[in-house]
Amino acid sequence: MKRAKHHAPLRPPKQRDPVAVSPLLRKGGAHGKTAAAKRRQQKVALGKALRDSEAAE
Repeated sequence: MKRAKHHAPLRPPKQRDPVAVSPLLRKGGAHGKTAAAKRRQQKVALGKALRDSEAAE
């Protein structure tokens, strides 16, 4: 006949140090536009400004 296994008593989880955060977790956060998207936005804005100035003349 098999014997029952003796398990260690359950303990509450350890408190983690909030200062010592993994470097991979620190790089998260709000996503921003890529450099290519910013250049494209500037190019579109310039074209729009040129069109508006030509229409005003």
